Amino acid sequence: MYRAEAVTEPERADLTDPADDRRLRHVHPPDWRNPQPAPKYDLVVLGGGTAGLVGAMGAAGLGARVALVERRLLGGDCLNTGCVPSKALIRSARAVGELRKASSLGVETSQIRVDFPAVMQRLRLRRAEIAVHDSAARLQAAGVDVFFGDGRFADPTTVVVDGASLRFRRALVATGGRPAVPPIPGLDAVPYVTNETLFDISELPRRLLVIGAGPIGCEMAQAFARFGSTVTVLDRATQVLPREDPMAAFVLRRHLERDGLRLELGVSVESAEMHDGEVRLHITKDVSRRPERTMLAGDALLVAAGRAPNIEGLGLEAAGIRATAQGIDVSDRLQTSNRRVYASGDVCSAYKFTHAADAMSRIVLQNALFFGRRKASALVIPWVTYTDPEVAHVGATHVDIAKSNGRLETITVDLSEIDRAVVDDESDGFVRVHHERGRLRGCTIVASHAGEMIAEAVYAITHRGTLGELSGTVHAYPTQSEALRKAGDVYRRQGLTAAVRRWLTRYFEWTR
Repeated sequence: MYRAEAVTEPERADLTDPADDRRLRHVHPPDWRNPQPAPKYDLVVLGGGTAGLVGAMGAAGLGARVALVERRLLGGDCLNTGCVPSKALIRSARAVGELRKASSLGVETSQIRVDFPAVMQRLRLRRAEIAVHDSAARLQAAGVDVFFGDGRFADPTTVVVDGASLRFRRALVATGGRPAVPPIPGLDAVPYVTNETLFDISELPRRLLVIGAGPIGCEMAQAFARFGSTVTVLDRATQVLPREDPMAAFVLRRHLERDGLRLELGVSVESAEMHDGEVRLHITKDVSRRPERTMLAGDALLVAAGRAPNIEGLGLEAAGIRATAQGIDVSDRLQTSNRRVYASGDVCSAYKFTHAADAMSRIVLQNALFFGRRKASALVIPWVTYTDPEVAHVGATHVDIAKSNGRLETITVDLSEIDRAVVDDESDGFVRVHHERGRLRGCTIVASHAGEMIAEAVYAITHRGTLGELSGTVHAYPTQSEALRKAGDVYRRQGLTAAVRRWLTRYFEWTR
């Protein structure tokens, strides 16, 4: 039931239901025949995930001659094993969460029953509906030559795939990433799942162990706990979401524990094994500064311990492209050590997000095809963890604040001060902005729809906006996004010093 390895496309065709068959016909048609290569391409793209699709479709739309090479499934991780299926699963889990708190809203519900196979079927249906946007037919109609197979560089100006040579003026490496698997003794003998295989399961695990308290681990752990699994999350870090503001992590932890999750933080997983049909993890944790060893057992194991770049088998050396275990080395203009070749997305970026890959490929189009000089460092990239509540962030972090020697200041507005959050019973969260003399530098939001709210802060930072401008922007009432305006109001009130107040008092006396 729980597999450690992803199933290949031909195998999937025999195992999947009609929804998955429909998706596969879009993203890797079984009867597809690679076209005859053109004499030379303006752009050859390796990888058909978000970064590659944006690059290929964008270049073709501008009139360039483009080829795209994909070894597995168009749409990449986002469509097939990442954003789309995980958010479909989370939507069902959010409904469970809403039902559980319905009585506090004056709504009585009968006993909640989760039909897990139906949840997974809905996931597959929604994924199949979206797959048409990433389909081979759509690329072909846009003028892109689509090649399925293992593409690799033969020399600095040629990619070979399925015996065909694709000569290029420019190339884009957009091969993405995959789940990283920690070197835990015995783990290779345990039938764990990652995000690549989690969405293939059809039976809800009774006890689920999760290695990793980052975004994927927290999102899936909360979802499965709401569906009825007994979930334990383990991480070496001492807080959930280690990259986030400690207060954001504290609020989320409180909600995760309310959903029944057991959190084992600050622990080391020493080994893994199968015993009597169950997964066993042997862990060490510090208790009163003394290491304590214990064992955790479960029926399934999810490994959510980060990402690794897909750089193997690409023939990078033949093209003179430098890479490390962290990914392909690129300049700020996303150019590799081969001046004709660029890279985008998870294969070269610290930001492992679909929207980051999209934005980076737009930079590549300008720099590679039109001698542009746009820099990736100029991008303002938010990130969101889609738990309940959501945690969203952009720009300066709490670490930057600590290192700024007072140059950066912070304003926090609790959602308990926001009328809409109060009436919705969603007041356990906050909006926190970091600013430099009023100019917005960063923002963290913990709220039910923080991912939607963060866009306003992203826009303000991108366009050098100020808290004063947020204060002067009319926000609809009642909305939770009013918290951003209130943060601006707080900043403006801080300008009312004692001296200013004395002057205003005299002014009103004179004009009375």
